[in-house]
This record gives sequence, C-alpha cells and structure tokens, in this order.
Amino acid sequence: MPDETAPSTETQLTGHACIQSYLNRLDSSPGVYRMLDAQARVLYVGKARNLRARVASYARPTGHSGRIARMIAATASMMFLTTRTETEALLLEQNLIKQLKPKYNVLLRDDKSFPNILVAKDHAFPQIKKHRGAKTEKGTYFGPFASAGAVNRTLNQLQKAFLLRNCSDAMYESRTRPCLLYQIRRCSGPCVGHIGAEAYGEAVRDAERFLSGRSTRVQEDLAAQMAEASEAMEFERAAALRDRIRALTQVQTAQGINPRGVAEADVIALHMEGGQACVQVFFIRAGQNWGNRDFYPRVGPDVAPAEVMEAFLGQFYDNKEPPRQLILSDAIENADLMTEALSGKAGRKVSILVPQKGEKAELVSGALRNARESLARRLSESATQARLLEGLAEAFGLEAPPQRIEVYDNSHIQGSAAVGAMIVAGPEGFVKSAYRKFNIRGEELTPGDDFGMMKEVLGRRFARLAREDPDRDKGHWPDLLLIDGGAGQVGAVTRIMAEQGIEGIPVVGVAKGIDRDAGKEEFHRPGTRPFALRHNDPVLYFVQRLRDEAHRFAIGSHRARRAKAVGATPLDEVPGVGATRKRALLAHFGSAKAVSRANLADLKAVEGISDSLAETIYDFFHDRG
Repeated sequence: MPDETAPSTETQLTGHACIQSYLNRLDSSPGVYRMLDAQARVLYVGKARNLRARVASYARPTGHSGRIARMIAATASMMFLTTRTETEALLLEQNLIKQLKPKYNVLLRDDKSFPNILVAKDHAFPQIKKHRGAKTEKGTYFGPFASAGAVNRTLNQLQKAFLLRNCSDAMYESRTRPCLLYQIRRCSGPCVGHIGAEAYGEAVRDAERFLSGRSTRVQEDLAAQMAEASEAMEFERAAALRDRIRALTQVQTAQGINPRGVAEADVIALHMEGGQACVQVFFIRAGQNWGNRDFYPRVGPDVAPAEVMEAFLGQFYDNKEPPRQLILSDAIENADLMTEALSGKAGRKVSILVPQKGEKAELVSGALRNARESLARRLSESATQARLLEGLAEAFGLEAPPQRIEVYDNSHIQGSAAVGAMIVAGPEGFVKSAYRKFNIRGEELTPGDDFGMMKEVLGRRFARLAREDPDRDKGHWPDLLLIDGGAGQVGAVTRIMAEQGIEGIPVVGVAKGIDRDAGKEEFHRPGTRPFALRHNDPVLYFVQRLRDEAHRFAIGSHRARRAKAVGATPLDEVPGVGATRKRALLAHFGSAKAVSRANLADLKAVEGISDSLAETIYDFFHDRG
C-alpha cells in the first residue's frame, strides 16, 4: 500500500522555502505529490519517478514558466504518496486530478461515458437497444459511439434492415397484437409469433456481423436473397430485401469515410490557440467510423501540447476501455508508461502511435482540422456569451456578470410523475454535467401544487449545497436564480431561501406576460415592479433560450420517469424476483394481478420458482392487506 506523508504543521513557510523544507524527508521513491495553499486547497497534483529529485526542481528559485512560478509562490504545504512503480504513480495521479480538480493541472471537463448498442441475450428473441454505463446486462456490446444521436440513427436503420425488436421485455410480454413498428416494417413481430426463433436468431446474427465490420458479406447475402425472390416472382419480398440493403447503405453513408487499414482505434488530435485547447476524438471500431466528439480541457497559456495530450489520455481512459490503438497528433513524454498503464487496464496490448505518413496520418490530419474548426467556433461563442452575461447583469441590476446561472422548472401531469429540473449556464454556455433532476417525493403535496414542488426542489438543492460547499469557494453556488413564474413564485423562493438562512443570491422570475407570447415576457424581482426588455434585445433571446432549455430538460425527465412507471409492476418489488422469473410468472398467470391472487400451490407450479420463493411471493402479496 502507498505511504502518505502529511504536510508539516510546524512551519509557516511558503513558496520555494516551504518546498525546500520537505527535501530532507523524501527519498528517491516513485510517487505522487500534492501542492496546497494556505487554506489547504490543492493547487497541483503531479507524479514523479524520483520524488526527491522532482521536488528539488520546484525548490529552485528560477527557470520556471509563469504558471509554475505562480503555483510555487502560493504553495504553503505539500503531501506525498509513495508507490511501488511509476506506472502506479501515473494512474494515481490521474485519479486524484479528476477527484480534486486542482487549479494548476490540465483538467478534462464534461467527461462521461459513451453510448453503445446492445444486443441483449437474456431473452429468446433478443432486443436491440442503446446502452450507456456499466456493461452489466448479458449480451453483445458494440461501441462506443460518439453520441446518442449517432446510436439512434444507426438503430433506426438497423431496425429497417434486420427488423429486430426494441421494446422492453415487459411490453413484449404484454402484447396481444403487433405494434405500429410491425405495421411500418421496423419489426418482424416476434411478440405475436409472426417470426420463429430460428429465423429471428439469423437476423440477430446478421446484425451482429454488420456491427462487427463484416457488412459486405451481409449485403451480399441479402442481395442474393433479393435476386432469388425476384426470380421466383416474390416481388413483395424482393422489395422488402431491397429496402433492407438500402438501410444498411445509409448507415455506411452516415459513418462517412471508413478507414481501410485501421480496424480498432481512437484518433486523437489536439489544437491549442489563445490559451485554450480542443481535443477531437474519432472512434473507429470494426473498421467503421462511429463518430467523433470534441473536448475542451482546462489549460493555461504556457502549457505544452505534450502535457495536455498526456493528461487527456490519463483522465479520458480512467473510466473507459481503451481500443487497441491510440493514434495521436502530438507525442507524449511518458509514452512507455501510458502504454503499460492502458495495456494493464485493457488486459491486452494497447499501442500509442504518432504517424507521420500514410492513412493513419491522413486520419490525424482530418481530426486536427475538426479540432481547429471546433475551437474557432468555441472562441467566437465564448466572446458572444461574455457579452450576453454582461447584458444580463445590466438588465437585472447584478453587481457583476454571473458565472453560474441556475434555472428551475417543474413538469407533471395533474401531479403524477412530478419532476423538478435544474439546468446550469455560465461563460461557456450550458453546463450539462451540472444539470440535476429531482423526483418530487412530498406525499403531502396536492396534485399540481407548483409552489410546493418548487419548495421541495429548492429545499433539497440548498440543503445539499450547504452540506457540500459551506464556504462557497468551490464554484457550486449560483450567482443568479431564474424561476419560471411571476411575483408569487419569486416570493415563495425568497421565503424558502430566508428559511434556510441563504442570502446574497439574486432571484428573477420569468413570467409569460401578455397573451403568454414569447417576446412579451415580464421579469419579477423581490421588492421591485415587473419590467420587460425590448422585443429585439439579445438578452431577452438569451433568457428565452435558458427557459426553453430548462423546460426541455424537465419534460424529458418527466417522460423518462413516466415511461419507467408504465413498465413497472408490483412484481418489481418482490425480493428475489428478477427479470427472468418475472417473465416466467407473467407467462404462467397472464398478469401481475393474477400472480397476486394466486394460491401457494399454483405459484410453486411455475417453472423456475422454488418452493421458498413461492412462499416469499405469496407472503408479499397477502401481507399487504
């Protein structure tokens, strides 16, 4: 286990003198060091092959870049963790950077999992669907795809080509006649017996072959079947096969140019300009381009490309499985360490390449062009966003342009499946990683009580803020609250904040105004008369976008909660009853209500239900009274 050296509490030294004071206590072990300021906030996390040598380099008074010099000057203490190997130090460093988000490190922001396509294998007629997160479900995964949109487009065409079902198991079991997807030829109707298990299984295998990169063989087989159907004058079947071939062609067209000599890789290109950086990642799997994403790591004006690229790789693959090849635009300093770390994580060889010619270099060139164009757009948008925030501060009488705006909205149908939503915006636009949804839990609320819902949402929000950031120094507290509503809602929010002892956060209510028309919004602030902005004011359009985004997120969260509730049954709450046993019970009895009324002997007769589980199910329903 690593050893930890805590900062000394005896010295009040800062800067070079503080760092120098640690040298006598360090040896040449590999490890990770942390630099902290006078308030014990972490300024920087770094790794070293030799801790003593690395710390000695910071103790020198000259030869540092401006960023490092400022960091050294603010250092009041240090912490150290020794490790067995430098590779272990590299992994620990990146974990700590993601966890602590130090001011002077290169930091990857908005890092999240990427969606995959899952062909589920826990059912006789497998479902094809989008999947994000841990790969815990039984089945075959294909990905990652760059975005949910890329997955949805691919799934849409795969449904046309292979007619696989995408409905949930609960919906599948409840069907008595085919759904609309069958009518429009997007599903083969296995739920009502319109296709047998063998034929459906062959369609599943074709889909898996296509997603694995063997698309030519699949299309050749379909073309042969189409010709055979045409020869036999089965023109309707031939037309259906033609449509399936066309759907597969559309998938390939949407993927753009697929590389000939690269089967599995991430192409990663970095462009830096104006103290900002853009990293463009192209995902190539099974010889197919499955989309690209851009990232904007936090960097300083004097950070080298090698440092940015290495930090990106370490943080990006911290929670993702790396492909067999990483094709980079810029070399990194510790390529051997990174290769060893990623290979150990993947359980197989991972290669890091910086190509100079050939197809791989062309792939990097294309990614680099995208990175350059994306950063140019972002710089332009940032300048526009800064002007809008200044205009917002002027319009609402704020002391300074807000760095964090929180916008709240509710969504429900007559009080059912009620959800509160919070979106966040700032100098860089919408901060989607900070969005939050609140499932309304208040049992005393009457249906449609928007005031009560808002009280619960804000109460939970501010209680958590007070718990997690009591000193308001982590950037989590809002500089402005926007509420959907007029004077009544603003007054209610003000009272909620007063009850929790929260002061200094401006609140503005956005009311629809005359005839509820966009452009006629009225703005309400505590203690002032309502006012409006000019109908062509850019700030008004900005507020409308904020409100619309909150409304979109609230409705989406509400629909997701409602959809989850639709497929739910009382069987979901029975201990020991998972998806397979739930299907067996529903198939045997026909409905959850029939299960709840069944006697013990009938429950024991169900295949896969043991005597003890049958007793558990019987007791569950009969003890509820």
